[in-house]
Amino acid sequence: MTLRQAVEMALRQNPDIVLARLDEQKAQQAVRVAKDPFTPRITVGSGLAYTNGFPMSVEGSAPSIVQASAVQSLFNRPQSLGVAQAKENVRGAALATTARRDEVAYRAAALYLDAERAARIGALSSKDAESLAKVLDAVHALVEEQRALPLAEKQAALNLARARQAADSWADDQAAAETTLALALGFTAEDRVRAADEQRPAPVLPPSEEQTVQAALESSKELRQLQSRIQAKELEARGARAARLPRVDLVAQYGMFAKFNNYDKYFAAFQRNNGQIGMSFQLPVFTGPGIGAQVAQAQAEISRLRMEYNNSRNRIAADLQQGFRTVKRAQSAAEVARLDLEVARAQLDVDLAQMQEGRLTMRQVEEARIVENDKWMAFYDAQYGVQKAQWSLLHLAGDLMGAVQALP
Repeated sequence: MTLRQAVEMALRQNPDIVLARLDEQKAQQAVRVAKDPFTPRITVGSGLAYTNGFPMSVEGSAPSIVQASAVQSLFNRPQSLGVAQAKENVRGAALATTARRDEVAYRAAALYLDAERAARIGALSSKDAESLAKVLDAVHALVEEQRALPLAEKQAALNLARARQAADSWADDQAAAETTLALALGFTAEDRVRAADEQRPAPVLPPSEEQTVQAALESSKELRQLQSRIQAKELEARGARAARLPRVDLVAQYGMFAKFNNYDKYFAAFQRNNGQIGMSFQLPVFTGPGIGAQVAQAQAEISRLRMEYNNSRNRIAADLQQGFRTVKRAQSAAEVARLDLEVARAQLDVDLAQMQEGRLTMRQVEEARIVENDKWMAFYDAQYGVQKAQWSLLHLAGDLMGAVQALP
């Protein structure tokens, strides 16, 4: 896959995003639960019973053949604030899902770069082993001709063994990186995602550090999520205080009575169908210390969230400033590695020309190839550092998805 394909695949089927969406759905259903008391609830049943003597109640209602009751909250300030808190939690869950998408996109990009680096350096490490094998053959021939000491052959064999060990290690790193990338993209542990051989343009970085910091602070999903949590806690505190307010409910009841419950003997008149509708008023007189404790808990949580909000603002600003410095340092290291590689390539051209003139042996040329390979590995490693720093900076600035969409 290309880098863009990998990120888009991760956004479609990464398990973390699926879990975040489920949390968002759960928060949406919590709003319906909070609204439930404001919807009429009707219960139909029977209080059928035989009465001997005075008709008493069955579960709080007079004995009846059929009975029905309905209740609906008309004024319940704590519950209304609970609905508002649930809606705020939905907004926070939506922000959390968006933030999780950004995290998944960055993690997929970082893992892709890891897999790409392991594949490229692993291939160069294998070339090192091939060149060292040719050097060992050349030294072995010199030893047989008694033109070199056996120690030189042992040293060449040791160098070859080290190169093969390094190549095997890079192959293991590549397999691990490709498997980890596959898991991040929603595949199984048996799958591997290999980075495509592509020439990607460098992502466009933010032009100004100061403007980037300010824009990141204004659009940060982490900060907006903390603000949502603060607002939800403030609504919770208001809801706790509102428990001292009166509560008004709409109530209705119906009952079908029978004469075998002795209503006609103990009451002046008997009526088979009976009903009532009205409002229930409840005024808290003494609420106890629990409300004050709930308000204090909410206020303490609000203070903690505000402190966390300030710390997050400072951390985001500091991380962005460090991100710009890291990119600059990585670009400087990449330039040094590029110049070092050009010197090694020029030296190899000189050595090849001298070999054609008979002034250098094949062994010396292969050793020069090994040096060039090492410089290529250092160059690729430096390029990896630049790309990792650039994508990290874009992630911190909140511009990563736009940079991914700009890729071919």
